[in-house]
Amino acid sequence: MTLNQIQESFPDYARDIKLNLQSVLAQTDLTEQQTWTNAVACALASRNETLSEAIVAEASAKLSPEQLNSARAAFAIMQMNNIFYRFRHMTGKDEYNTIPARLRMQAIRNHGGDPVDFELACLAVSSINGCEACVCSHEAVVREKGLTAEAVMASVRIASTLHAAASILEAK
Repeated sequence: MTLNQIQESFPDYARDIKLNLQSVLAQTDLTEQQTWTNAVACALASRNETLSEAIVAEASAKLSPEQLNSARAAFAIMQMNNIFYRFRHMTGKDEYNTIPARLRMQAIRNHGGDPVDFELACLAVSSINGCEACVCSHEAVVREKGLTAEAVMASVRIASTLHAAASILEAK
């Protein structure tokens, strides 16, 4: 199923999501590479096979193989890190913060894509997964590296819209 077919399959009650999906993937606050890197990572994080396949297929024509791999790496590493760091944050106990993670996280340095775009995708996935610690950390990194508040919000709009689209597909 293509992205257009997915959008056309949305019921009337999801018209806002259909229109938002069109607009967030065509917005101008991010580069095309940032938009589609975020879209891939967020579609995968939303865990809907139909949506993920459509987004990856569309992104494959817009991203280099290295950048596509970087988007997948952002998804994968944040699936692990969001659980780990959300636990630390939720307990609020300093004792846990002194214990090393002891989790392999080489993808953060060796993802093969643009470092800022990778961090932005990590921020978007962390938003979907609800990890405040990771959202704050990655937001600080992308802002420090020069991205604007508008770019951050564009990334989160992609995350929220793709998550909603995946939910609609699951509810049908």
